[in-house]
Order: sequence, then structure tokens, then C-alpha cells
Amino acid sequence: MRTALVTGGGSGIGLAVAERLRKDGLRVATIDLKPSETDLAFAADVTDRAQIDAALSDIREQAGPVTVLVNAAGLHASALARMIEGIPPERIPPAYFCRGVYFTLRGPAPFCRLIYPVPVAGGLGVHITLDLAGQARFGPDVEWISSVDYTVEPARGEVFYAAIRTYWPALLDGALQPGYAGIRPKISGPGEPAADFVVQGPDTHGVPGLVNLFGIESPGLTASLPLADEVLRKLRLAEI
Repeated sequence: MRTALVTGGGSGIGLAVAERLRKDGLRVATIDLKPSETDLAFAADVTDRAQIDAALSDIREQAGPVTVLVNAAGLHASALARMIEGIPPERIPPAYFCRGVYFTLRGPAPFCRLIYPVPVAGGLGVHITLDLAGQARFGPDVEWISSVDYTVEPARGEVFYAAIRTYWPALLDGALQPGYAGIRPKISGPGEPAADFVVQGPDTHGVPGLVNLFGIESPGLTASLPLADEVLRKLRLAEI
């Protein structure tokens, strides 16, 4: 039985890929900051070479040599790819971090459906969504940052009031409170045309058994199952 390793395999897209490879008959190990509860799940920071090497040593000891590697490291997929011997540098896209924050509404939601404004460069605009409890939240905005930082600055609320009042003029001052932030793992920068998801197999970079996932932002999680199928397709193509 061949052994595959999926980075970022503790949840989301990486977990979907890991499950798909298991269904195809591979023994699958995963590396993530927060590992899953499956067998061969290891905790490691993919930006730390020493932690990666330690996890690989444990995997080889328990599961034998790794012949398939899926780089689903999200924000750090490009950085991890640069650690992999044999990938031509020109095949590794630059990584751009684009933070989007949400603000939540104090009080009941004003609408019973989602409302999306006209999209803006880098995102879909500050729209309203409802959580399972019916709580309204607005976002995300677009802020290009140089490093991973999930801080939600209360001062950004001023921009939100202006954006939300374009479709809900009755929004009261003081009605918003800081919610949470996410970071888009973009491979196109400010002012550039939006890049599509990249599922890169051996036919592109020339390294046997390796598939890289670059620029998988929203709606990547929604598309995790077909993305997992595409990873498997790339691996099978390389075997033909």
C-alpha cells in the first residue's frame, strides 16, 4: 500500500483530500497545526522546516516511505513548495495575503435573506450574512497585508458603516461590533486580474507524486469535494 501525506489535512480542503485518497486505497498521513483525530495525524507548522522533518521521520517510521504528497497548506502553500526539491521556481506563484474582517450587528437582523452589493476589487464587497442563530454579520472587506495577522481593528468599522448604508440607510451609529477576520490566500496581487484556483500536478512541475494547491480562497471550502477529485485526477494522469 502506498503512503500519501497531505499538509493542511486536519480540516477543510486538506481533510477532504485525505479522505478521498483513503477511498482510493492509499494509506494517508496528515500534518496540520491542529491535527485531526484520524490515524497518522501529526501536529506541525509547515513554515518550520525542523517540525516538518520531525513529522516526516515519525511518518516514515510508522507508515513507510511517502510516495504521494499533497500540498494543501493554504496561506503557506507557496512557501512550502519552495522547500520541495525539484520544483522549478517559475512554477511557484507568489503569495499575497488579503485580510477580510466581519462586524456583527447588535440586535435583531434587519433582513431575512442575504444581500450582496456590487463586488469590489479583491472581494465580493461588504455583504450581510446570517448565522444559524439568525445573527447578522457584515463583511468581509478587503485589506492587503504583508504577514498573517487576524486582528480586527475597531476603527475599520467606519468604512463598514458607509458601505452598509448604501443598501441599508437605517443603520444606526454604534450598532456594529468587531467580529472576526479571515485571510484569503491569493496568488494575484493588488490591481492584478483575479487568479483562478491552481491544482498543479506532475504534468506541470515535473515532481512525481506531488500535487500543489495554490490560491484556494472562497469558495474553496464549498468546493472541497470536487477539489479532492481533481487532486486524484492529477495523480492518476501522472501514472498514465
